[in-house]
Amino acid sequence: MRSYTKLAILAPLLFVTACSKPPQKKNVLFILIDDFGYNDMSFRNSSFYETPNIDQLAKESTVFNEGYANSRVCSPSRASIMTGKFTARHGITDWIGAPTGKEWRKKGRFSKLLPPKYIKNLPIENITLAEALKQSGYSTFFAGKWHLGEEGSWPEDHGFDINIAGFGAGSPPGGYFSPFNNPKLKDNIEGENLSMRLAEETAKFIKKNKEKPFFAFLSFYAVHGPIQTTQNKWQKYREKAKENGIRNSGYAMGHFLPIRQVQDNPIYGGLVENMDDAVGHILSSLEEMGLDKNTLVVFTSDNGGVASGDNYSTSNLPLRGGKGYQFEGGIKEPYFIKAPWIKNTIKETNIPVTGADLYPTILDLVDAKLMPEQHIDGLSLKSVIQGDSLKERPLIWHYPHYGNQGGEPSSIIRKGKWKMIHYYEDKRNELYNLEQDQAERNDISLENKGLTKSMLNELFNYLDDVGAKYPVKDPSYDQNLEQNYLNKIATEKLRHLEIERLKILEPNFKPNNDWWGSQITKD
Repeated sequence: MRSYTKLAILAPLLFVTACSKPPQKKNVLFILIDDFGYNDMSFRNSSFYETPNIDQLAKESTVFNEGYANSRVCSPSRASIMTGKFTARHGITDWIGAPTGKEWRKKGRFSKLLPPKYIKNLPIENITLAEALKQSGYSTFFAGKWHLGEEGSWPEDHGFDINIAGFGAGSPPGGYFSPFNNPKLKDNIEGENLSMRLAEETAKFIKKNKEKPFFAFLSFYAVHGPIQTTQNKWQKYREKAKENGIRNSGYAMGHFLPIRQVQDNPIYGGLVENMDDAVGHILSSLEEMGLDKNTLVVFTSDNGGVASGDNYSTSNLPLRGGKGYQFEGGIKEPYFIKAPWIKNTIKETNIPVTGADLYPTILDLVDAKLMPEQHIDGLSLKSVIQGDSLKERPLIWHYPHYGNQGGEPSSIIRKGKWKMIHYYEDKRNELYNLEQDQAERNDISLENKGLTKSMLNELFNYLDDVGAKYPVKDPSYDQNLEQNYLNKIATEKLRHLEIERLKILEPNFKPNNDWWGSQITKD
């Protein structure tokens, strides 16, 4: 009887306390890797790269096996994440800084077309993802690569309270070891690793803001070129390449440039592991601060792995092509979402999604107000994470440029299992059934003329509706000059790449005296 009386006395107080307790806030950590390929993880059965921290995050997340970046190069994809729009709609269709029109001739490619102009600053009229979350009371933080415009269009101009290391550059100006030569990042310790520094800065922000909701956007410069690593990491991956069996040939000729066919670059392997270490640091920091259960974690990349051009870093096989290409290797990405408070989330899905979907998905998952007039091309994936289906819709990519990696000016539409590519040089179309042909080796457009035509119409109805820009014929085009260029690439360039590939696998390889600044020597 006494215990009952005590409980009766306490019951109203317990009820008031429970009702007055504020709901647990939901935080957001967005991890964006640069140039990180779909198969650049041990999670994807790579026998070369080691990514234990990314692998663990994948196990704890919903993995979108058909996750895509919105472009084959960086700036357009990043703009789509920030705006929820496809590239043709927001207007940033190439990496900011790429030449257009007659300026393209200076690249010495002797191309048939001149690429059109594109927007070179993230349009200020957009309500970015950061601004949307600020309106919902979030503290916002950005660290790393921005590449969405020059000063006046940096992270702090688009909704981020704090910006560490984000400015107009697309690659780390000082490399991956301090001094960083970055106007938005102070040097601390000579030889400090850039990826780990960005993770540490993000952890510091989270620690200072853990009592209120935060949006932390950790945008690694890695694994973009110039690829660099420590001597120890290089040695580790050189041994792995040797154990796997070093092939005599590592490249095959593509349409314009050679494409890497094997994962055996020990410098890139070390760079990937350095980045994975930094991912581990930020995820461990969340756990140590007791924030892992109420923090949404998004992990993705901005385009495919670099198999051609730039540093010829990796192979995306069995996917075709890589960064800069219209094929799956250029646009298909690691794409994980971890929402700890949603029970019984599915482990993986094959529903096609893009970076534009992340804007509404994040708002939906943290119970913020959706902005359908802004994220007009994106859909919330909350229901997918909970195991429901998503209505079939067309996904569209528009890249009327040549780029640095050897891809062709083209636009793409994917609908369900079908992917159609329209090429601007000769107006041809290719159609692939991705359920049966992920490698895109069997063009079935001639056997499916009706489907090809309907997808082409749907593609251009969208592009024309949003005012997309198209390339034009170059009146100075000379077929002989282009063929001479291509012959030189297929002989001299290909031979040089094979020599360089084997050179960095030699036991006495040394890039410079201090391994890109990672070894600090004192006189």
